[in-house]
Amino acid sequence: MNFAQLLFPDFSLIVLGFLACRYTMLDRPLWEQVETLVYYFLFPVLLFHSIVKTPLDLGAASSLIAAGVLLGLTGIGLAYAVPYLPGLSRHIDAREHAGAAQVAFRFNSYIALALAERLEGARGLQLIAILIGICVPVVNVGAVWPMARQGNTAFLSALMRNPLIIATAAGLAANLLGVRIPAWMDPALTRLGAASLALGLLAAGAGMRFESLAAAKALSASLLVIRHLLLPLVAWTLARWLRLDPGQTIVLLAFSGLPTASSAYVLASRMGYHGAYVAALVTVSTVLGVLSLPFAIGVLGGR
Repeated sequence: MNFAQLLFPDFSLIVLGFLACRYTMLDRPLWEQVETLVYYFLFPVLLFHSIVKTPLDLGAASSLIAAGVLLGLTGIGLAYAVPYLPGLSRHIDAREHAGAAQVAFRFNSYIALALAERLEGARGLQLIAILIGICVPVVNVGAVWPMARQGNTAFLSALMRNPLIIATAAGLAANLLGVRIPAWMDPALTRLGAASLALGLLAAGAGMRFESLAAAKALSASLLVIRHLLLPLVAWTLARWLRLDPGQTIVLLAFSGLPTASSAYVLASRMGYHGAYVAALVTVSTVLGVLSLPFAIGVLGGR
């Protein structure tokens, strides 16, 4: 499997956004409006549609669900612990950490879907849909909490107003209640979802400032090590502990090696944090996925 080819579309859109913002008339004021459109409309549509369109058989995949939830909670716990690690506390700014912690445990759903289908076909799609549906609310709550806390915002109030949380909760409720999207609406929702991915990645590129990575080396390295090295190892351990079957194991390992979510930049920026820094982390994470996916699937999974 050519992982570089799989990740190239995401990476190329980030680069195009960076170049467009720096060298054309499409400067920052325009991209700020794009971020607003993506955050409040396009990303919520994508989340709702991706969760609702595939039935979730929760009973048949209880061990996989447990593994996914434990993987997400472990990633959140490791990310939250970074400022308290010996020798790191004095090198990490609390506000930078609050906005960027999400990079360590969120994931790119589109790459997840593409990978699962190639690895396990239709069953792979069903398994990854379960992981996405269960883990999206977990990691989104984990992403919002430190930003709400650091910004002295009421946590429950921040969750209630967050469009990504609302869309995820609505999608899960609709799926579990058996609500299905009419066939005539599906093409339009699919195109809106594709637009959200493209515009979100372009906006991330437009917001990038690589100098911010140099100013937060310890935080950047810690979060990326969690995302691309520690989580695959945790997934491998969970797969054996919970005795997942081979198909479930390979899907969980692929899930653990994904690049971080492109929407991480939009969420940080809209909540008033250092979006340029998070955008740079998203770019580096996309590149590192070329290494972490073969490690998770090939080395740990034996594929």
